[in-house]
Amino acid sequence: MEVILKKDVKGTGKAGEIVKVSDGFARNRLIPRGEAVEATEGNKRAMEKAAAKMKERFAQDKAAAEEFAKKLSGAPVVIKTKAGEGGRLFGSITSMDIAEAIKEQIGEEIDRRKIVLEKPIKEMGVSEVEIKIFQDVSAKMEVRIEDGKED
Repeated sequence: MEVILKKDVKGTGKAGEIVKVSDGFARNRLIPRGEAVEATEGNKRAMEKAAAKMKERFAQDKAAAEEFAKKLSGAPVVIKTKAGEGGRLFGSITSMDIAEAIKEQIGEEIDRRKIVLEKPIKEMGVSEVEIKIFQDVSAKMEVRIEDGKED
């Protein structure tokens, strides 16, 4: 029997694939658990329409992410904090601090987990930070750390 998998099934196939399985496996396990549907002509057409819709939506999301990446790449973010002698910070600048600064200065909210920092920033100056926005779309952003003490 041919079935269209709705979910990934270990040893059988991935979601969206049309696979040939035994009648018993399909009727007793895959279909009752909602992991597959019978591969009729109507179900095949519905699957193709859904796949086309998903592809179109993916393209729209990627285009929006690329626009957002351009916006982030063009605007540096300035973070003011206390520093000691030699430009060493008393604390460190983390991805959460950068996300808050982006929200305040650019007006866009970014999940801190999308900001790639190998280690927290502990010195004043300019650092380049990568922000992963979408699958295969990332932005390099300039983060300036300045001394925030008032004289």
